[in-house]
Amino acid sequence: MAEPSNDTIKTDAVIIGAGPVGLFAVFELGLVDIKAHLVDILDKPGGQCAELYPEKPIYDIPGWPVISGHDLVQKLQEQIKPFAPVLHLGERVDRLEKQDGGFRLGTDAGTRLECKAVIVAAGGGSFEPKRPPLAGIEPYEGKSVFYSVRRIEDFRGKTIVIAGGGDSALDWTLNLVPVAKRVVLLHRRDHFRAAPDSVNKMHALVAEKKLDFQLGQMHALEGEGGRLRRVVARREDNSTFAIEAEALLPFFGLTMKLGPVANWGLNLHEERIPVDAEKFQTNVPGIFAIGDINHYPGKLKLILSGFHEAALMAQAAHRLVHPDKKLTFQYTTTSSSIHKKLGV
Repeated sequence: MAEPSNDTIKTDAVIIGAGPVGLFAVFELGLVDIKAHLVDILDKPGGQCAELYPEKPIYDIPGWPVISGHDLVQKLQEQIKPFAPVLHLGERVDRLEKQDGGFRLGTDAGTRLECKAVIVAAGGGSFEPKRPPLAGIEPYEGKSVFYSVRRIEDFRGKTIVIAGGGDSALDWTLNLVPVAKRVVLLHRRDHFRAAPDSVNKMHALVAEKKLDFQLGQMHALEGEGGRLRRVVARREDNSTFAIEAEALLPFFGLTMKLGPVANWGLNLHEERIPVDAEKFQTNVPGIFAIGDINHYPGKLKLILSGFHEAALMAQAAHRLVHPDKKLTFQYTTTSSSIHKKLGV
């Protein structure tokens, strides 16, 4: 984490958000001679990949048949090393004002930055898991109730209840069945919002008696000192039943909050930032938005889409940061100047 300074730091661009798209933006900006500082509220780079699913396999990164969230973040950090970005971790940008020729930003840690381009790559904004409405759940959180899986090994040999019907619930069900003593998937109906392939695999595990699937909703928790013993569930007819469990993983999605970004004069569309699909610039010239936080016709919330957006954004940012320099698009495979920048 960079130490906050009383002096204003001057740089070409500031990237808000150090998730995969923010990290890749460093690379694309570096290719066109734009130096960047990154600011992220988390204490490590990687965004949701690092915070929520570091061990979850990702299948749609070009060139990688499968890669974990952790490994993807590590590879991106290796890729941007030649451009020596400065990271301000554990800080939130809470002030942004326009000035002649650029912007002035301030963080809650006292860091002050001046730049010509601002790139908002904050995913969905500040995020937190949706907590199930269960009385007395707080003492269990972090001990036997978890809203994310940091290490699969932490659940080896345990009896686990996974609650939910979306991608996260199904993905972690499939990944934890091989290591857990027993996994019970609890959902209010036999209909899922997850990828069809995951649903098919889940049903196959149930048929093979490697997974228990129960219809119902969580009703109460039983245990002592934060140690879970049973999850009490309720059926549609209001009858209840108990499931023995050492750990509960409720996956009911995330609550996204834009935070201070909402007060920067940007047009908003359902808590997303509208951009043009040519430069990915917002309604404020010089402020760009890439990744899950932006909105435009045909938008897909995929990491690879964010990578594409970062590439086009960098081309437009070059015209702001280096208005007197003509940019000729160069292929990274043939450009000697790019090879020199990357040290290859």
